[in-house]
Amino acid sequence: MAAPPVWFERKFKFDFPVELYPTFCVRLRGTPARAEELTRGLAREQLTRKPEGKWSIHEHVGHLIDLEPLFLTRLEDYRRGAEVLAPADLTNRKTHEGRHNDSSLESLLLELRHARQRMMEAVDALVPADFARVARHPRLNQPMRLVDLLFFVAEHDDHHLAVVWHLRQSG
Repeated sequence: MAAPPVWFERKFKFDFPVELYPTFCVRLRGTPARAEELTRGLAREQLTRKPEGKWSIHEHVGHLIDLEPLFLTRLEDYRRGAEVLAPADLTNRKTHEGRHNDSSLESLLLELRHARQRMMEAVDALVPADFARVARHPRLNQPMRLVDLLFFVAEHDDHHLAVVWHLRQSG
């Protein structure tokens, strides 16, 4: 079974209508439930195993939690009219140092649910015209509307959930 493609090698085209933002909001709201479903019934050993020294299932879930503050910051960037979005830590230091394998699955899933709820409350406070606001994404070096950021975050969530599924399938 092939592993999902490397995230940093992905290319993105943001050429869909801004009116699709509700679709991306639904995907984002569903991430915690999908994470719960994908991890249900797994033994702690399987959840914390680090195949080939890469992240465990716990660490992939923890990584989603770790990035929620960045997404909230970027929402604020759009709100205040920033030209460039806040950069991500491309080394993922917070996840590498996060000791997510020391946490229980239940606490990680609950933290993900609460963090995503905070993000979606911030999105819910926006008006439809806000989703067309534009700022430059620092890593992709391309203009990105707020609706594009929602799509990008949903794709990032799905990437990590696909890796969790792959790790689950491979034992």
